[in-house]
Amino acid sequence: MTWIDLVILLVKCIVLSLAATTIFAYFTLFERRTLARLQNRVGPNRAGPGGLLQPLADAVKLFFKEDVTPLLADRWVYLVSPAFALIPAIIIWATIPVGMWPDGQGGNWLQLAEISVGILYLLAVTSVGVYGIAIAGWASNNKYSMIGGIRASAQVISYELALGLTVLGAVMQAQSFSTAEIVERQTQMWNIVPQFLGFVVFIIAATAEVVRAPFDLVEAEQELVGGYNTEYSSMKFALFFMSEYVKLVAMNAIAVTLFLGGWQFPGLQTLTVFATQQFGSTIGNAVLGLTSLGAFLLKVLLLSFVSVWIRATLPRVRYDQLMSLGWKVLLPLSLINVAITAVLNVLLPDTPTLTALIGLVVGVIVLAVTAIVGRPGKEKRTVKMVEISA
Repeated sequence: MTWIDLVILLVKCIVLSLAATTIFAYFTLFERRTLARLQNRVGPNRAGPGGLLQPLADAVKLFFKEDVTPLLADRWVYLVSPAFALIPAIIIWATIPVGMWPDGQGGNWLQLAEISVGILYLLAVTSVGVYGIAIAGWASNNKYSMIGGIRASAQVISYELALGLTVLGAVMQAQSFSTAEIVERQTQMWNIVPQFLGFVVFIIAATAEVVRAPFDLVEAEQELVGGYNTEYSSMKFALFFMSEYVKLVAMNAIAVTLFLGGWQFPGLQTLTVFATQQFGSTIGNAVLGLTSLGAFLLKVLLLSFVSVWIRATLPRVRYDQLMSLGWKVLLPLSLINVAITAVLNVLLPDTPTLTALIGLVVGVIVLAVTAIVGRPGKEKRTVKMVEISA
């Protein structure tokens, strides 16, 4: 690797980090405005035209807030835990192809690192993020924060199994651990068709993985005051806030990569060939890169809207319901999805369209049966009259 390659890699890292943090800032504005519309109220509209400078105002406010460290906290662990939460959320993006802009040497300008085991890297990094929350709750020397950290650990263990098995289904479908190759295999048909069951389980498990509503039990105000970050203030609190949103968008990007074709969209190849024939390969590659990046971001925006919609609609579940859903529902469904994928790929290896349609139908049937069987019934309440003798 020459010094030019090192400079290019460094520039890519800086651009990726800045893009992730910028996405966090304006995702908060997007969420607040969307929630306001869904709940028929006024969102932020004072800072800048239409509230566009609200993220900047929030950053300035948090930066100038008083920074307090609890006297009995484990100081160094307390200070480093926000970084443990934020860094994994940012480096998730390293192996996600956010578009396709050929660099002329077989590489892709819009992917920081293409490794043959990119899926294993994503699973490892998403699992590490919980350490920041867990040690933050422990280091604060606050029993409510500690409970929040323990809850986060138990929640991630429960939902990581289902999440990993749904990812395994997509890997089996593409027969590769490479994120770039998984996207390439979806040129003709997106994985959401044969892996519809896996996609639904992935979205639910990913929502719990990033401790978003209705699974945000680690910061349940009615039980834990503010959860694991109760004792944090100023920019340390902002880093936890940032890690949650960056990881949420990253999980949506992983869902797009695995199930929604990544940067692929109908007509992309035709448009690229036309631009190349008319204006040359350089312009053709630029058209491919910009349009594929736009398609990828549009899909991520759609899933992000669904995440906000879920937060605005569903109430927070109880902790026993959270554990029951993870172990008794999502884990069996993900195992069923893996079994269906394996059986169909062995029995019908040469008919991908038929295999995909059968997988879609079976997945819908399994989800429907699960919804019917798991539908909660009415509780039978009995009242016993007590007679008081004179």
